[in-house]
Amino acid sequence: MAKKEKHNENPVEPEVLEETKELEQDTKLNNEMLKLEAEIQRLTEDNKIQQERVKIAQAELVNYRKRKDEETANTIKYANLDLIKDLLNVVDNLERTIENNNVSDEVKKYQDGVRLIYDNLTSTLKAYGVEEINRVGQVFDPRYEQALLTECVEDKEDDVVLEVLLKGYMLKGRVIRPASVKINQK
Repeated sequence: MAKKEKHNENPVEPEVLEETKELEQDTKLNNEMLKLEAEIQRLTEDNKIQQERVKIAQAELVNYRKRKDEETANTIKYANLDLIKDLLNVVDNLERTIENNNVSDEVKKYQDGVRLIYDNLTSTLKAYGVEEINRVGQVFDPRYEQALLTECVEDKEDDVVLEVLLKGYMLKGRVIRPASVKINQK
């Protein structure tokens, strides 16, 4: 028997094999590049999301600081509020002492001393931003006054403050004690 020769198989040329290998390698590289590009895209989107979160956090921090600064400023501005409210009772008592006219000459000398103390105390309170609320003759405003009594005076308009029964006070623009008043009601 004769040797069988392998003529049936087509011998592939080495150049074609090399090109096929290169194409397979290029395809693998392209796939890897596509994966990397997708990963870069995902990371870029994540980065944008994180940047937005950072911007939001920074804005919240700025707003928080503003609120805290405002609260701190108000705390400092009204730090003496309780002391001033207590001193207003002293002012009321000094006013009653000064206004009492049914006293002897000796007591009037004491009243003069009390008047000096009263003047000193009220000027000190004014220096700290305390203002008296005096709206006699103006229309009643519940932000500044509380009506305790009414009276009918025909020549005055309705709801006009006729008399202050207990003085009201403001501290730096804020009512700390509304005035107790008598108003006109027809």
